[in-house]
Amino acid sequence: MDVDMRKLRYFVAVAEESHFGRAAERLHITQPVLSRQIRALEHELGVRLFTRGKQSTELTAAGRQLLEDARPLLASAQALGRRVLQAAHGAATFTVGFMPGITVTRAVREFTARHPELDVQVVRTSWDTQVQAVHEGLLDVSFVRLPVEHRGLTLRPLFREPRVAIIPAHHRLAGKESIGIADLAAERLLQDPDAVPEWRDLPDRIGAEEAGSRPVFRSVEEKLEHVATSGGVLVLPLSTAAYYTHTDVAHVPIDDIGPNEVCLAWSADRHSPLLSEFADITAAQQ
Repeated sequence: MDVDMRKLRYFVAVAEESHFGRAAERLHITQPVLSRQIRALEHELGVRLFTRGKQSTELTAAGRQLLEDARPLLASAQALGRRVLQAAHGAATFTVGFMPGITVTRAVREFTARHPELDVQVVRTSWDTQVQAVHEGLLDVSFVRLPVEHRGLTLRPLFREPRVAIIPAHHRLAGKESIGIADLAAERLLQDPDAVPEWRDLPDRIGAEEAGSRPVFRSVEEKLEHVATSGGVLVLPLSTAAYYTHTDVAHVPIDDIGPNEVCLAWSADRHSPLLSEFADITAAQQ
């Protein structure tokens, strides 16, 4: 079955907006045109993708499955186009992403020495961009911190490190040799709970997830400032905590949760020898 990528992009917009009018505005097309395209996609697939109501539009089971598969497919298509354009313009580049606290200097230096013809670039990523940038072709490889969605990725495990709680310097737990994750149940978590799966298992944690009331941060620095000035806690890998210095926050080891695992990730549909070579260089240095 051939799927029209434009219709797929339209579908994702409607699914994300849960509203045909807002999706049409986002896509800069009229709502009748968008509705016709979605009906055509449903006809081609032989399934109903949305349940349409007066106030909102909800995905059917088939629609939820298509959304799960469509996002990486669209990202892969975008990455393909970007790589083709780079090749057409003779741009021989190799881009490495890294999360805060992870040092990539030795691996990049050795790889650059082996391939002086390449323009090797490094880009700092975040929890939200570390995987998506690989799917979109912005990065050839990325040092990622688990957990991440494995779909569409090849992952090479590299190392593990302890996780620590980031708390205000005057906090009741500051200065302790270590704590348990349950000691944080009464605190407000300032990050995506997906980054701290153990948090979900705490029976006495405050609120449900507090996603709606959780502030939106653009960087680790902003999170640390919020901890220092307004309270709340973060759970970070030790190297990330050590990377940032802030006199008004403290970090305390958490002794009853597993370590953070760092992997090298690249797109599963790419099989360039350069990817394997960089992964081998990196693994040998751990």
